[in-house]
Amino acid sequence: MNRNNNFDFLRFLFAIFVVLSHSYPLSGSSETYQWIYQITNGQIVLARIGLGGFFIISGFFIFKSLKRSKSLGIYFWKRFLRLFPALFVVLLLTVLLLPFVYESGVPLYKNPEVYTYLPNNLSLYGFQSIIQGVFDNNPYHSINGSLWTIRYEFSLYVALSLLFFVKNNYKLVRGVLFLTLVLLLVIYNFFLGRFAGSSIFGMLGYEILDLGTFFVCGSVLAAFNFERVKSPLLLVLSVLTLIGALHFEVYHSVKHILLPVVILVLGQIPLPFFSTFGKIGDMSYGIYIFSFPVQQTLVYFFKLGTYELMFWSVIISIVLGFCSWHLIEKKALSYKNVSISKFKIGLKKRLT
Repeated sequence: MNRNNNFDFLRFLFAIFVVLSHSYPLSGSSETYQWIYQITNGQIVLARIGLGGFFIISGFFIFKSLKRSKSLGIYFWKRFLRLFPALFVVLLLTVLLLPFVYESGVPLYKNPEVYTYLPNNLSLYGFQSIIQGVFDNNPYHSINGSLWTIRYEFSLYVALSLLFFVKNNYKLVRGVLFLTLVLLLVIYNFFLGRFAGSSIFGMLGYEILDLGTFFVCGSVLAAFNFERVKSPLLLVLSVLTLIGALHFEVYHSVKHILLPVVILVLGQIPLPFFSTFGKIGDMSYGIYIFSFPVQQTLVYFFKLGTYELMFWSVIISIVLGFCSWHLIEKKALSYKNVSISKFKIGLKKRLT
């Protein structure tokens, strides 16, 4: 796909949406005070737009990555490099932060939750949000509440990989993805109450359906070569339809179709500055995973209000996101074309 697009900026924007949205509950306020929540009569909060956007773009590009991958090993190696190096670093830094934000009668080194925090969260499916004694006096006790979505993301990578062996059968792949999207839309719109409260591997049925449908729709559009669509008219019509859906309060019934179209068309129409934003670096993932503990630490030490927290956490998170991309993620991704066999050979040469 042509690199002259706005997707790096959109991912950055969605990450900032999440930071802004989290500032409300983490400062002791409520997301219901967001202006967008109030003008849409409770249909939207910034964090859900951000998450939806992430999963749409992810579904779109991960499908393309699957098509390009020569083996499942290569496909998962790329996914590993994208997610885990930065995740490990943020978890390690969080553990190093613990002595400074720990308040408990139980000594830190005797608290078993301290020793399970990093491995549980690195495993994705053993998500551990709190350690007793850490941020206990903050309005919100979770250490890094952003990390819960990563297991959903990775699970969708696994689900999509099932198409690897038939990826060259374009009709079959398109048919399977389209039918999957239709099934998810039907369940979400007509049977959500039956599945929303269920869970599998610690993942809630509602989130599987909501985020999964965004991801699958992104993949469907990729399978049908939606990158060729750069129509300003389609973008305007989609935005107007989305506004109409919000006005008539049917947003949740149509969001999984309209939002992907709006976001992907907007991403594909090159705009001055926005289309070259990626030259700075893809800071979105770093912003997303570092921002929550940054916000909790700011609240712990400085008792910031909502808007103060927004201001400082956005600035600090952007700096950390920039550092994360250039010092961790970009370096890790430089190994994406290195096969396991080549890696072993290189390691053996260094050791001998």
